[in-house]
Amino acid sequence: MNAINGADTSFVIFATALVMLMTPGLALFYGGMVRRKNVLSTTVHSYTAMVIVSIQWVLIGYTICFGKDFAGIIGNFQFFGLNGVGFLPNADYAATIPQSAFMLFQLMFAIITPALISGAIAERMKFIAFAVFVLLWSTLVYDPIAHWVWGYGGWLRNLGALDFAGGNVVHISSGISALVVALVIGKRRMLKTITPHNLPMTCLGAALLWFGWFGFNAGSALAVNGIALNAFITTNTSAAAAALAWSICELITRKKVTSLGIASGIVAGLVVITPGAGYVSPLSSLAIGLLGGALCFFSVTVVKQKFGYDDALDAFGVHGVGGIWGGIATGIFASKAMNPAGANGLIYGNIKLVGIQLIAIIATIAYSAFMTYVILKVIGKFTDLRVTKEEEMDGLDVSLHGEEAYGGLNS
Repeated sequence: MNAINGADTSFVIFATALVMLMTPGLALFYGGMVRRKNVLSTTVHSYTAMVIVSIQWVLIGYTICFGKDFAGIIGNFQFFGLNGVGFLPNADYAATIPQSAFMLFQLMFAIITPALISGAIAERMKFIAFAVFVLLWSTLVYDPIAHWVWGYGGWLRNLGALDFAGGNVVHISSGISALVVALVIGKRRMLKTITPHNLPMTCLGAALLWFGWFGFNAGSALAVNGIALNAFITTNTSAAAAALAWSICELITRKKVTSLGIASGIVAGLVVITPGAGYVSPLSSLAIGLLGGALCFFSVTVVKQKFGYDDALDAFGVHGVGGIWGGIATGIFASKAMNPAGANGLIYGNIKLVGIQLIAIIATIAYSAFMTYVILKVIGKFTDLRVTKEEEMDGLDVSLHGEEAYGGLNS
């Protein structure tokens, strides 16, 4: 029988609380970037994910992700309703902490992932349609992909794909799905006149995300050890490097460094290091963050304008593009010296890992895009996905929720 380690358990419980804080942080980050008449609607998206996924996870989500494997694709229902999930460890996932602690830690990942998608559809999606989307997407997209990558017997795990804290599972899946939702729902009206209403709120949200991300990445070691500490260091380094790169890009192209650019660069750096945080060195994380910040800046400022899609709060540009680069970068920079349970990457003579990472990325992109499109079409058969023109012009806070954030300052 595996022994519970008190230090590891305390660490994971603390990391769980940090990751939970990321979703309210995301609500602030997104809320500040929309118009004041939509700030409550945008905020509610994140809290809706917290409510719905918390229940879904207990009933079926956890067991689909981490139940006994079926053909490398999905978990069975052995943990339905958290049956058998208690204080004893599950050695397939974490041998020194209670399985219930592991379950809670993973729940926080499952919560924030559909919340990330809401950034693409801000200011124009029906609330009920979004709520149903969260439930279906979590069950049919997030849970299977999480099993592929992290579940014992999952086909990408068996293939040797490395995803320390959710590059594929969280960021690529949500970023690609966000692009699909944005394309299906269409652009906001009067798009060229839209500007953020409260950038200090966005900056505060970015700070909370940075803070919580230490639990996200370092906590994914699931123990107090050198891997956790290295993940903490690489996370912080990449965030700073990407913010620097984004700011330099702004200075070159716009002659100014903006607060929104710094905040966006920080989040981009956190995204790109997520899959490799526990596998790469601090120097490698510096390179990953610098290039990641530039790539995400290019995606947000050039690619989006060129193709004309309305990814309102850049969920695809930051999380999709950043997650893809992070997965590739892990294949390049991973080192067994940093984590013996990982693999050596391209710069250490193993080109095969890059190929494995690309297979994982392509599979995640294809499955997320297809299933998201199907889910939207099914929901669209029963209710409108998009608000009416009048509701959009009035603002979703009043038209959908009957509230105003700032007491008569609606505009």
